[in-house]
Amino acid sequence: MDKRLLTILRCPVTHKGLSVLKKDKLEKINQAIDAGKISTHEGMRVSEPLAEALITDDGKRVYPVNDGIPVLLEGESIHMEQLA
Repeated sequence: MDKRLLTILRCPVTHKGLSVLKKDKLEKINQAIDAGKISTHEGMRVSEPLAEALITDDGKRVYPVNDGIPVLLEGESIHMEQLA
């Protein structure tokens, strides 16, 4: 992910900054996806593991990155409290 792009991207819901999700958290999300425990904001079950993702500065919301393109749609976001 281009660092210059990250400086201008914002969460479309909270307007907080975004950063690349660290590998350890990405692995935890993917384990939960494999276990069928992760849904999008719209309630759709996430079935494919994430290769890359962005997380809001407050750590509450994750957005997938597909083929290098951030998917900054509220409905596609994942709430981190699902990992608790």
